[in-house]
This record gives sequence, C-alpha cells and structure tokens, in this order.
Amino acid sequence: MVKVDVEYCGSCGHVVQYEKMKEVILNRVPETKMSGKTGRQASFEVEIEKELVYSKLKTMAFPDFEEVADVVEDVANGGLPRAVSKQQPINCCLM
Repeated sequence: MVKVDVEYCGSCGHVVQYEKMKEVILNRVPETKMSGKTGRQASFEVEIEKELVYSKLKTMAFPDFEEVADVVEDVANGGLPRAVSKQQPINCCLM
C-alpha cells in the first residue's frame, strides 16, 4: 500500500484540488492510503512514502494529477518515489 500525504491551503480552497487528485489516484491505484490536511498559506505539497515529490510553494502551480498517479502506480509496483515535473496550466488573466 502506497501512502500519499498532501498539505493544502485551507483558506485558498485547495481542498477541492486535493479531492480531484485523490479521485484520479484512487481510480488508478485503489489501495493507496490518502491523507490530506490543511497547512500553510498557498500550499499544495505532495509527499509519497514521506518523500516530497511536488511543492506548489516552489512552483506556484498545481501538479499534473495524472503524473502524480503515475508515480504512485510506479511505487505500488516496487519503484521509488520521484519528483513530479508536469504542472497544470496556470489560469491567470490580466486586466
């Protein structure tokens, strides 16, 4: 069983992103143990087996949930956690 821990900003509403990512992961690797908790402002920090694989605090974007699921699947099959490099597009508009 792979353990995934996510720290997300509660005041930013990032729990919605956590729930979406959780759904993607559990659809691919149902035996994953998911844990989410509110944390620092603007955070969305993803740890797989206690190793940080993605930090929104560093990138200012959410991770690509499919790539996170790829890493979880790799770990479930005996691989090691690795960094997630793909991001979701940043939705930004300037007025």
